[in-house]
Amino acid sequence: MTISKSTPNGHANGLANGLKHRSHPASEPVLGFSTRAIHIGSEPDSVTGAVIPSISLSTTYKQDAVGVHKGFEYSRSGNPNRAALERTLVGLEAGSGHAIAFASGSATTATILQALGPNAHVLSVNDVYGGTFRYLVRVAKETMGTETTFMDLENATDDQILGAIEENTKIIWIESPTNPTLRLVDISRIVAVARRAPSKPLVLVDNTFLSPFYASPLLQGADIVIHSLTKYINGHSDVIMGAAILPSSSSPDRDYDGLAQKLRFLQNAHGAVPSPFDCWLAQRGAKTLAVRMKAHGVNALRIASFLSSHPAVEHVIYPGLASHPLHALARASLSPHAQRFIETEFLPSSLAHGVPYGGMVSFRVRGGSRGAESVLAKLNLFALAESLGGVESLAEAPAQMTHASIPPAEREALGIEGLLRLSCGIEEGEDLVEDLRGALDALEDEESGSGSLTPSDV
Repeated sequence: MTISKSTPNGHANGLANGLKHRSHPASEPVLGFSTRAIHIGSEPDSVTGAVIPSISLSTTYKQDAVGVHKGFEYSRSGNPNRAALERTLVGLEAGSGHAIAFASGSATTATILQALGPNAHVLSVNDVYGGTFRYLVRVAKETMGTETTFMDLENATDDQILGAIEENTKIIWIESPTNPTLRLVDISRIVAVARRAPSKPLVLVDNTFLSPFYASPLLQGADIVIHSLTKYINGHSDVIMGAAILPSSSSPDRDYDGLAQKLRFLQNAHGAVPSPFDCWLAQRGAKTLAVRMKAHGVNALRIASFLSSHPAVEHVIYPGLASHPLHALARASLSPHAQRFIETEFLPSSLAHGVPYGGMVSFRVRGGSRGAESVLAKLNLFALAESLGGVESLAEAPAQMTHASIPPAEREALGIEGLLRLSCGIEEGEDLVEDLRGALDALEDEESGSGSLTPSDV
């Protein structure tokens, strides 16, 4: 099998060329998702034979002569563990040629927006992660003059989107599904609209919720994919990290090599780099991504189906459910490897109810915010905590937690008030269902006993 090797190139990081896949001969089969996750970036050490990369903690590297080195000079500019992780990320995100690992998802966001330059305009999906919203309106606007238009990209027409793209629009910022209301954005459609606009803005997709296993936005035409590696890719709730991933092939109006170099320059200049140990942990976690994502998806589908049948639940949002109004779009947006997983491991009769579509489920219960807080207080296996994507199940109230930075009126308009968000882990599915059943049954008992809770239209 052919797996590309990293090669120094004289760039300050010594990494850019090493992040590109070597092309495969036409007769050579493409490696499967898990095979790439395990082997790319993690080849046995040529000196010791170790099958797991060692942790390189050195801050500096000996040069053979002035400016002559083995691809590394100073660990802020480049580190063997970061290089190995970035090669793994290129292997995971289909269609990619560059991966840049950052100290956090927020650092990734900040660096990309800095790369746009001053007085840029951003067109963003309206239901965006609270931290992204905060950076756009409180930091980028105040420090760089960045203006942002927030738009419902799920329902907006092509003409409405074109009308919102200005002459200085540099990027269209997408989450799909969005956080936390799981709205779906047709990425291919947005890409087509962006290419028609005179300013030809880049299209960025935050792929954190689905991970590279369930979605491949670069294959749909996106220019940048970002991840909070903290979430599914690391998968064990013990690393803070982010990444930006770019396609392998540039075009006359898309210089991905140049953009990758610019992002690396900015990262090196302001030091938004992850530690070697965190890179080692994230690379280890990435090796089991497919196995975990299958379990996350199966559990989420089972939980969403259960919630849909419980009388204390008013509304369930999970695009994998066949009853979801955009289920067809969800199915069509699945990555090739996720499609293969569903086609080979599920009986056709079972697909009538839905398909795994990531591990995130949002829902509303009777009683609005009070009812939601009552449910959260009674869960045992679902920990009340922010974040998502770990092997353990988490539950939260976004309006008071992850999205508290969004003004209340906007949270209300977006449907975030009273919402519960679940990150479905990989525990036994029946145990998670029973945990939810107990909390919801207790809510029903409270409602029937006191009469103080009323149905919510939120």
